[in-house]
Amino acid sequence: MTTERTLVILKPDAVNRELAGKIISRFEEKGLKIIAMKMEHLKPYVLSEHYAHHKDKPFYQELMKYMSSIPCVLMVLEGKDSVKVVRKLTGITASRDAEPGTIRGDFSMSTQMNLVHASDSIETAKKEIARFFKDAELMKYEKMNFEWVYGSDERGLKLGKK
Repeated sequence: MTTERTLVILKPDAVNRELAGKIISRFEEKGLKIIAMKMEHLKPYVLSEHYAHHKDKPFYQELMKYMSSIPCVLMVLEGKDSVKVVRKLTGITASRDAEPGTIRGDFSMSTQMNLVHASDSIETAKKEIARFFKDAELMKYEKMNFEWVYGSDERGLKLGKK
């Protein structure tokens, strides 16, 4: 089965509001596989690289202060179309407008303090995963319930006729 990987960061507000477990459960309940997870106090030099595309925006300094204020939980999730699936579960950035049933729609009211970062493309996910995780931190293991998460055709299996 061909799967994708994506990066998720549970931001300081998720940790401080004690929502990390609920958010992680959403990803697990969907059927995504956690292949790496750690808690880390993000360093300014890493954040400046991660948020370089926001450097000229008025909220940049506040974003940097917020993201380095307390530890974040970083995860790499794996699954079929994981980038798209995680983005859909997360909801739109402007949390007040996020759909109910999404993480932001259910738990957040802010655009900046919106609980979670999720990679926006496969290419971005590869760069972000490399930024925050060493290859040795990415676990390889057989997820025993994938046969109940994906149909045989999605797992690349061809079933013979009986």
